[in-house]
Amino acid sequence: MERMAERARFGDRAERSKTVAATTRPDPGGTLAVAAAGTLLVLVAFTTPLTTLASTAAGLGAGSGALAWVLSSMSLGAAAGLLSSGAIGDDYGRRRTFLAGTLLLAGSSVLGAFAPTALVLVVARVSQGLGGAAVLACSLGLIGHAFPAGPARARATGVWGAALGAGVAVGPILAAGLDSLGGWRLPYAATALAAAALAVAGRVLLSESRAARPRPVDVAGTLLIGLGLAAFMAGLVEGRAGWDRLPVIVLLAVGLALVGGFVAVERRIANPMLDLALLRRPDFVGATVAALAAGAGILALSTVVPTLIERGLGEGAVLASVVLLAWSATSVVTALGARWLPAWVTPRAQLVAGLVGCAAGQLALVDLTPDSSIARLLPGLLVAGAANGVLNAALGSQAVASVPADRAAMGSGAYNTARYVGSAIGITVVALIINRAGDPGAVGVVSGWNIAVLVTAGFSLLGALVVLLARERAAKPSGHLSGSATPS
Repeated sequence: MERMAERARFGDRAERSKTVAATTRPDPGGTLAVAAAGTLLVLVAFTTPLTTLASTAAGLGAGSGALAWVLSSMSLGAAAGLLSSGAIGDDYGRRRTFLAGTLLLAGSSVLGAFAPTALVLVVARVSQGLGGAAVLACSLGLIGHAFPAGPARARATGVWGAALGAGVAVGPILAAGLDSLGGWRLPYAATALAAAALAVAGRVLLSESRAARPRPVDVAGTLLIGLGLAAFMAGLVEGRAGWDRLPVIVLLAVGLALVGGFVAVERRIANPMLDLALLRRPDFVGATVAALAAGAGILALSTVVPTLIERGLGEGAVLASVVLLAWSATSVVTALGARWLPAWVTPRAQLVAGLVGCAAGQLALVDLTPDSSIARLLPGLLVAGAANGVLNAALGSQAVASVPADRAAMGSGAYNTARYVGSAIGITVVALIINRAGDPGAVGVVSGWNIAVLVTAGFSLLGALVVLLARERAAKPSGHLSGSATPS
């Protein structure tokens, strides 16, 4: 029944795709190459500090508080800019917005390479996040326009999902190698060059597309959601040093108030950035909750793997990044292989299976000791990586399929926003657990890790349960949500 609904949706989407304006005929191969390369580059930039933090601290004289901001500031920028970047791309040109994102990523990476202080580096990382937000949101929107709904799009979104894993796979190793050659500034310079090259490639290979009837910019919504998520995530970062401090309380309260204001505005205006009627669609809710759970679950835990290996097991940074390949590289393979899943495996089933598989891999990483070998991590990382690849492929597909055809970039922005917010929440929880262990040495890190594994696995399982319960049901038509498809 769900597969029949899916086919019906494909047909409906194919018809509605005629409402999307384009100035030139898209080149599917070129579009996919640029979109996947952009996604990979953003994840490379995101993971750069994982293996360069020690040399960055030494070079800038940064303390633990500043280093927490270096690690988290790109997530803050991305979360603040994803939803608005997607909406602007849909209305004023996905190619134009994508290229603007690559140029901002290039410029901010140059600033990072020459940063004289930790504060300037944090500003550069926030800007990298804003540029990366435009790239991530519009990459899926461009793919959704270039590939018709059905097997071709499923293959393309699988490649996009593989690019996520590939960026996490090569980013830490590349950063560690460049750090050893020329210091922590060299990875930022390399990112700047790569982003500039990507902008040139995008200008040549991408065709412009936008909604046939663009909406006016939702200025109030853009400011409220951007500032609200930025304040909330800043509160999470600052909270790691103590939750009872006034700045933390103010940031969290202001962030939640602004997000609440965003919801109120979107309910009342004629052309909202995010049509809240989408929250009554099980497929949209399922994809968003799955992204949030993946961020708070396996993504947050994987971010701490290098810390566990270096501080808990006493190994080096390069080895830590290589071990992480067991998770990230495996996710690349399974994301690409997801296209061969049988037709009866619905997108919702993929989301549930992916989250449950991630939880199983996470639970296999519990009960470590400081004497545990590296090999003890591999089975759990391999299982979690395989499941995460399937999850990424399904999320990429559903981010486009669960929204009207002319809102593809906005759908991508919503999904990626949930992913980054979930990751920020998960990382904060994991950091607090490890720090509360009391012992900054190997025993404390490993003890905190064992508790963090259980908590993050709980996030994955909770997400799977919510997606499972978001079954197909009749959706009431909305005055804003035109052309919506049958939910699945």
